[in-house]
Amino acid sequence: MELVTLAEISEARERIRAIARYTPLLESPWPRLRQGSSEAGSAKASAPQDLRTSLFLKCENLQPMGAFKIRGAFNMIAQLRKENLERGVITYSSGNHGQAVAMAAQQLGAPAVIVMPTTAPQVKIDGCKSYGAEVIMAGTTSLDRQSRAEQEASARGLTIVPPFDHRQIIIGQGTMGLEILEQCPDVATVIVPVGGGGMASGVAAAIKLSKPSVRIVAVEPAGAPKMSKSLEAGHPITLPWSKSIADGLMNLRPGDITFAHIQKFVDEVVTVGEDDIASSVAWLFRNARLVVEPSGAVTTAAMALGLGNVEVSKGPVVAVVSGGNVSPESFAKYVSIGV
Repeated sequence: MELVTLAEISEARERIRAIARYTPLLESPWPRLRQGSSEAGSAKASAPQDLRTSLFLKCENLQPMGAFKIRGAFNMIAQLRKENLERGVITYSSGNHGQAVAMAAQQLGAPAVIVMPTTAPQVKIDGCKSYGAEVIMAGTTSLDRQSRAEQEASARGLTIVPPFDHRQIIIGQGTMGLEILEQCPDVATVIVPVGGGGMASGVAAAIKLSKPSVRIVAVEPAGAPKMSKSLEAGHPITLPWSKSIADGLMNLRPGDITFAHIQKFVDEVVTVGEDDIASSVAWLFRNARLVVEPSGAVTTAAMALGLGNVEVSKGPVVAVVSGGNVSPESFAKYVSIGV
């Protein structure tokens, strides 16, 4: 398995500069969630008592289409040949990657088709359509929509832009890691969400290849522990089902390429429960004034629970807030939770 290189990530940074924002790194108090039982699969630990170490939030929810996905999508599509762009691109996505592909395709003058699950939030469906993409609804799992996308690509001659398991996607997402190192040179720990693993792979590779001493912790929902289970098995496994309010992290299986990167560059993968994810959405709004979707709030949930063996005495912690595409109705429900 050929892993991505630091040189490739640096080149991608220049490629995506015109469309991807250099998102802010905001200093934050350490999250304290409401009391309650956690459904997390990892052993619950006490949050760090020494709060002198800073926590910073990498705000990818402030990207143009509301999530980090624009980095990888634009990086891949921008390198397609002219004839491929003219025929168009297609992807399968629960929402954020679909919006990123739609936006990137629009910027580059290519038609885009997005295959989404029937359970996709309306806010993400509307987002894809707002960039001129055709939206096709197919099934409820990533495998359902991948199968439909492959059928459409074959019939129409479209180029598939995978949501995570592709080197160019990983390379594009890795540009975030370079920004984190510039914004917080003495960072000791970086916490990233993990679904299929594209962003976790890219960020971890960029940081570990630049500064190996940094600890990388990945966080997934307890209702979709595909990466945890795969690491235990020593190879990618497919879950029989998944369920979580973190719809962007509900993949049944990690990618082969992303799994290899997680094995190499991520120090630990932890899980958090539904109540803690919802409480984290509320905490981020009330304490950091950020609108964050559940998938983007898993990292602060992990920090509040003290997961990941984070040693605060070693230096600053950066938690990636990966997206903010959440329906007003759902967001209001999460924010109403007492914290």
